[in-house]
Amino acid sequence: MYKIEKSLTKLNHNQPTFFLDPKEQLELKKKLKETSYKIYKPYPDSEKNIFYTTTTPKVLLYEIISKTPLEHREILGTLFSLNITSELFGDIIMKDNHYYIYLLEPIAPYIKSNLLKIKNTNITLEEIPLETLKDYHKEYNPIEIISSSNRIDTVIARLINTSRKNIIEKIKKKEIILNYSLLKKSDYKLKENDVFSIKRLGKYKYIGIIKETKSKNYIIKCLKYK
Repeated sequence: MYKIEKSLTKLNHNQPTFFLDPKEQLELKKKLKETSYKIYKPYPDSEKNIFYTTTTPKVLLYEIISKTPLEHREILGTLFSLNITSELFGDIIMKDNHYYIYLLEPIAPYIKSNLLKIKNTNITLEEIPLETLKDYHKEYNPIEIISSSNRIDTVIARLINTSRKNIIEKIKKKEIILNYSLLKKSDYKLKENDVFSIKRLGKYKYIGIIKETKSKNYIIKCLKYK
């Protein structure tokens, strides 16, 4: 994977990596000795983090000021429209009708100058202290479903109240992401802490099977990201 090789090169030159998603972090860890790196986490359970050796990453925190409500996908889509890659920015946080984003210091001026509107709404970026969210923890809505299996197509069908046939169609249309990669197999069996998202329908974390019912079905717990 190109991004992993690039990260190894940066670390070998005592430079921090860019932001890496959980899947990329796991891949990079496989190629490193545990004592040879540190991980910069903007807040306790951040998903996108930075590996470094001696030089601490230069990260800034911005609040997105908007007069109208925004959605995560709208912010993300607008960022990508600026022709930047996901490694240049960290997590997007939505908390109490406020919106925050972590940016690498070198890219921050470009994004601040060009991110002026999200979904026909004028916005501004205001830099705030990193300490503002140092104790932030992600918020979820717990959901329990009854399912005949922990296959991903079955679980998602129950979560969004549709048929497995519709889920298979969504997979074909590349509308389901599992652990930061496109889902390709409908019979994948979910594992604890797997993260998956359905286009326009939300992002979830799979917790696991709580218990078996008398009818041999399963009570399954998931967390839906707020």
